[in-house]
Amino acid sequence: MAIKRYTADADTTITNAYKANLSTRGISGNMGQSDILEVFSIFAQASSASSELERILIKFPATGTSAGYISYDREQGNIPISGSVSFYLRMFNAEHSQTTPKNFNLIVSAVTQSWQEGLGLDMEDYSDEDEANWIYASDTDIAASASITVRTNTAANTVTLTGSNSNYLFTSIDDSTPALNYFHIGADASACATNIETIINTSASTDFSASVDSAVVTIYAATAGASGNSNSLSSSAASIFDITGSNSATNNGLSGTFSGGNDFTLWATEGGDYYTDASSSFTASFNSGLEDIELDITPLVEQWVSSSLQGKKENYGVGVRLSSTEESAASSYYTKMFFARGSQFFFKRPYIEARWDSSKKDNRGSFYYSSSLAPGADNLNTIYLYNYVRGQLKNIPAIGTGSISVSIYSGSAANSAPSGSKLQLSTGGDVASTDLYSVTGGYVSTGLYSASFAFTGSTSLTKVFDVWHSSSVEYFTGTIEPANLTQRWPGLAHNPNQQYVSKISNLKPVYSNDNTTARLRLYTRKKNWNPNIYSVASQAAPIDLVEDAYYKVYRVDDDWGVISYGTGSSNHTRLSYDNSGSYFDLDMSILEPDHTYAIKFVYYLNGQYAEQPEEFTFRVE
Repeated sequence: MAIKRYTADADTTITNAYKANLSTRGISGNMGQSDILEVFSIFAQASSASSELERILIKFPATGTSAGYISYDREQGNIPISGSVSFYLRMFNAEHSQTTPKNFNLIVSAVTQSWQEGLGLDMEDYSDEDEANWIYASDTDIAASASITVRTNTAANTVTLTGSNSNYLFTSIDDSTPALNYFHIGADASACATNIETIINTSASTDFSASVDSAVVTIYAATAGASGNSNSLSSSAASIFDITGSNSATNNGLSGTFSGGNDFTLWATEGGDYYTDASSSFTASFNSGLEDIELDITPLVEQWVSSSLQGKKENYGVGVRLSSTEESAASSYYTKMFFARGSQFFFKRPYIEARWDSSKKDNRGSFYYSSSLAPGADNLNTIYLYNYVRGQLKNIPAIGTGSISVSIYSGSAANSAPSGSKLQLSTGGDVASTDLYSVTGGYVSTGLYSASFAFTGSTSLTKVFDVWHSSSVEYFTGTIEPANLTQRWPGLAHNPNQQYVSKISNLKPVYSNDNTTARLRLYTRKKNWNPNIYSVASQAAPIDLVEDAYYKVYRVDDDWGVISYGTGSSNHTRLSYDNSGSYFDLDMSILEPDHTYAIKFVYYLNGQYAEQPEEFTFRVE
């Protein structure tokens, strides 16, 4: 399976646009339950210099500990490790009767704090007041805070932290041992800051808590909401949470008032807070204005799901807005619309799509002797070991994710088992010059190992045996029937236009979309295969592998392209093949039930993509 989709789990539109009276802005309006998302910039509607903006907030299930989250699927091995998968943001244009802008850019940037989707619907007069909106990210109470920046010196310092129950005085002494009411200040400001944090968090105070970052201590009021903000209290209690102090050397960094407490979480900047670094902010360009968004945001998703604290970002979703140039322009960009997650159109709901090349080219059934007619890379054959235990792929305990050796033998007199000594191989692939009698295979995925090598043995050998082992322990013995390149592909004197007959041999008429993954087998043979009567009676039709084959899926009702041919850099719809032919895994859970779908194939032949005429239909319930 080379595609997984993660549909948005929260989205809304926020705006500072004027209401119909053109005097009151709809900054408190929330549109979290609308089935449409909008972006615009309107210039000079209320006055000659007025500006009105609308932006989108959207969040996806990136981090979680259950099925349906990107991080969980990575832990379970359902999607590859970082560097082997790409993540694309998909949002779909919603046609409408209003003016759609042309030639503009949308900026997609990670949001820096949490926000609430809200219950609003009104996208006309912004009458549904809820969070998130232009001013507030959420209605979550936050605590007031103040910061102490510790300076590196030994001058006298005093800090008084005043709470509703007790006063806490921190006086500097030249002593590295933290103790209640004291902290060390000296050459190591960070150590001093840590001591302050320790004292506050281990004291009997019910009024404060603290955290430290380098030499900065942030102290939080225990009570969240408006009561945590000294500026919101009556004058008689204005210093209920206050921090004062002096520094005789610099008189800097040790004074402040607790602030920021609120019954709502404000955006630091109206209209939302966004990261702007290159790994968190991306640009989608529009010419006609009717395009969808298909944007590679892999660096950001990897930061969301990273297990490392370094460079990790919390998943608060992304904001979608016009570029700063267009938002501040003396002209209007009105209105770009997308379908929201609540849309009735199943395939037009926004999602993140994970794409990767999962194809495995197992040459056991298409194994060739080395030929001077082929480039070095094409002389390499790759074979696989599939370690099934009770029907499930399992790692070999003694191998795990490490390396495994493969040796090649000729056959016995009956050609039914390996015989004699190991055959010598040529350097290349997984064969090192220090040991020409062993191929060093490697781990691919759970229970799957592969090895690549060129074979230059005697062409009189009709069968060879691959023995997979580690030291003296043998795990598996397989058989390979090598062929000459010119025997398999005769006719070097002409340029064939090869055509194929294709069939999915195990396609069912109906599938369930309940998290079901179907492995579909593709049978291909040359169209001009013309067996004689003896061949028909004595043998099955041959399988002629097409090494580069790709699939697409579309809904039959309206030809809607559910999965397009993944022939680009990701190769995410390329088929695998093994000794039994080609195959691919199709995730039925991404298909809307109660519809009929069709599968088609395109083959890469002689430097060109050739779409095959056959289509294979099935229904999802």
